[in-house]
Amino acid sequence: MTKDFNIVIVAQSGRLEFEALIFAASLRAKSPKFKGRLLVAEPQPGPKWNGDPRIRPAVREALESLNAEILPFENQNFGHGYPNANKIECLKEVPTDKPFVFFDTDTLVLDEITDVPFDFDRPAASMRREPTWPKIELYGPGYHDTWNALYTQYGLDLSTAEDSSYPEEFWRRYPYFNAGFFYYRDAAAFGARFMEIATGIRDNPPAELVCQEIWPWLDQIALPLVLHSFGGGFGALEDGWLDGKTTCHYRVLPLAYARESDKVIETLETVTAPNKLKKVLKQYDPIKRMIYQGRGAKVRALFDRDALPRKEQAIRNRIKKEGFWMR
Repeated sequence: MTKDFNIVIVAQSGRLEFEALIFAASLRAKSPKFKGRLLVAEPQPGPKWNGDPRIRPAVREALESLNAEILPFENQNFGHGYPNANKIECLKEVPTDKPFVFFDTDTLVLDEITDVPFDFDRPAASMRREPTWPKIELYGPGYHDTWNALYTQYGLDLSTAEDSSYPEEFWRRYPYFNAGFFYYRDAAAFGARFMEIATGIRDNPPAELVCQEIWPWLDQIALPLVLHSFGGGFGALEDGWLDGKTTCHYRVLPLAYARESDKVIETLETVTAPNKLKKVLKQYDPIKRMIYQGRGAKVRALFDRDALPRKEQAIRNRIKKEGFWMR
């Protein structure tokens, strides 16, 4: 298992560029043994975008001060209408001389990332997910028939992708992941397969998906098939590392303050404290208010981390009721 790999994130003008800066700061603070390249993929202006999606100069300069490399890419199939697919489109530009690990920008590095036992021949993705897709209709196809239709369309065997420790028609049995991280030995091959399956589902979905909403879940619908096609999926990464002790996919700052551990919040506030970063990060109002003006502490006081609501929506609703929601 090689410890020599590159990290890829996607950033563009707005929230993601500031999250990318926090990610980079946490990587440098918490993973001094990481010697690969931190590649910040940046969509370029073009017909797929309304306006200019590029990173603003002050953030670009701050990222480069943390030895991040800006990696421009062109959108050919998606863009403004579905920016989630930037994580697919950018992979064609990622160097293939080393394996890659992709992270969403709303992620913190908490510990030495080179200690994670990546097997780059067996790709994996985040198990920190909720049953957001598919939504099962009373008289419609169940979980098995819905997923099986997709696997069959792409010549894959669903029975070898399931987690048989769960019963039939329980959502956790079926290969659904959060796309907050994924990895493989070859970015170009992974990206090409990801694009093939995502555009195929978009343009030619099987009949079993007729009642299913594919937006904004398309990347997470396609991802399990990509993982399985390369020999990965359930069990490819030992539990407890990513989205565990080594990284945290916090999603948005109010959710981070509401539900994440003291270690996560301490890391967040420590890596954003240096004045040279604070000057840039304060340009984004939710960061300024949540981290630097104490709104995050007020959100944190609303919740008992040992007795959180079972569903994320309940946490969001409580924060919104108190007037503290921002993103």
